[in-house]
Amino acid sequence: MVDFGIGLLSGAFEEPVIFHIALHFIVPLAVAVCFFPKHWRKAYLIMMLTMLVDIDHLLATPIYDPNRCSIGFHPLHRLPLIVGYLALCLFSKTRWVGLGLVIHMALDSIDCQVNTGQWTN
Repeated sequence: MVDFGIGLLSGAFEEPVIFHIALHFIVPLAVAVCFFPKHWRKAYLIMMLTMLVDIDHLLATPIYDPNRCSIGFHPLHRLPLIVGYLALCLFSKTRWVGLGLVIHMALDSIDCQVNTGQWTN
């Protein structure tokens, strides 16, 4: 076991964690390429920047807990804000930010369901 200050993990990361993190890169790329082919690079970059929403994980101890659901626990992962993220999708100037945040929250919610059997904390 290796302690990175983010919980005990075997090796660098366990496979489900790597898969979850990979999805945070792959799904926005697929959305950008499929739905915004002329501007996919810009759309993808903006959606990637929305991963900064995970800065709220720094407020938790431990920072990473595989048995904790992010949705409803971390301040920027709460349902009222997620409704706001959905609203950002409605406007062309904020659509890519909104999509990035909604995709992120959806993936975190799916991860929560897989790991804890719940959709939210």
